[in-house]
Amino acid sequence: MRILWVKANKILPAHSGGDLRSLHILEQLSGRNELTFLSYYDGPADEQYEKELQERLPGAVCVSTGRRTDSTVARGLDYLSSVLDEAPYAVSRFESAKVQGRLQECLSDPRPDVAVCDFLDAAINFPERLPVPAVLFQHNVESEIWRRHAETEANPAKRLVYGREYQRMLGYERATVRKFHSVIAVSGHDRKLMSAWVDPARVTVVPTGVDLEQYAPEDSEREPGPLVMFTGAMDWEPNVDAMEYFCGEIWPAVKQRMPGARLRIVGRNPDGRVRSFAGESVEVTGRVPSVAKHLREAAVVVVPLRIGGGTRLKIYEAMAAGKAVVSTSVGAEGLDVHPGRDIILADSATEFGDAVLKLLQDRELRQRYGRAAAETAAGCGWPGVARKFEAVLRQAAGLESMAQEFAPAVAQSARE
Repeated sequence: MRILWVKANKILPAHSGGDLRSLHILEQLSGRNELTFLSYYDGPADEQYEKELQERLPGAVCVSTGRRTDSTVARGLDYLSSVLDEAPYAVSRFESAKVQGRLQECLSDPRPDVAVCDFLDAAINFPERLPVPAVLFQHNVESEIWRRHAETEANPAKRLVYGREYQRMLGYERATVRKFHSVIAVSGHDRKLMSAWVDPARVTVVPTGVDLEQYAPEDSEREPGPLVMFTGAMDWEPNVDAMEYFCGEIWPAVKQRMPGARLRIVGRNPDGRVRSFAGESVEVTGRVPSVAKHLREAAVVVVPLRIGGGTRLKIYEAMAAGKAVVSTSVGAEGLDVHPGRDIILADSATEFGDAVLKLLQDRELRQRYGRAAAETAAGCGWPGVARKFEAVLRQAAGLESMAQEFAPAVAQSARE
């Protein structure tokens, strides 16, 4: 099968959940199919990036737009210039005539069996009339994130901006979902949201996965100290909000009852609000070579998200490492987890803090949750996830006879 996959922004190094999800699926698909990966990014041509990408995904096509909006001032001016646009700024800033021209070439010579649009920011450059079967890969329902931003933001000015972006994103996202022949969602919750816009039969769930080998627990009897950990891209607003919530409303009570407890916040580009929490009991690492190494040192992993969508790879990574996890319902939304067995869900600050303390204080309970978590994660390896993804692509391309061995998995996903 000839697959064209289009993605905005550099995929390497893969640190965000979306990049990791895409990269693992791409590498699995490339071994069995004729795959062309079209990667476009802002700024000048990056020879090192393009060389590394060719090594990971041979035949990749790269387009550098030359556009630079990486400073706060430039981004602010760019946003102001887009306020009258129909498409939300989070999407319109990725529009590029140069990319559109290269994409048209990739869609025609040679003509792919199916094209994959990797999320909404790539959709802005797809032609209005799709010349080949095309699948939209929705890592989350973006309008839902903006809606939650608008609901939870205390600053009136920011709330106004978030509300405006929510309305624009809702209209754009709904139209984009309807435009593509098929849609891949990462959770049943996201599928339900998008099914209000389009025939549910066109939306299939392909759950997220985890690199089981990379995050496997070490064979060691060494018991971790009272270390609580959060992992994630720390320049992503939902993660910043999660740490403001945890450090402001939960961590002080934990420290009061267990003075020796420590918190480690692991993730790239920590926002100034996150860096401000660093102190005697809180460590902010910034980018690290290996998240897995840090996870192995943790006693408890927390996911106190109040805003978000899609599914959280950070939870499956912690579970694969055999760690006890405490999350909000939003944080674990869409994951095939079992509260009370392999994860603890807590939606109030008091309940969340109590759960963290209980796990820190009770080694047997912590280990029981860790074992159950590892068992759950064991069924979520990337090879199986990629085969489900491939089955959807084959069906979209009309290669029905080739999709038969995967049909039960796709049918089950469609029912979720």
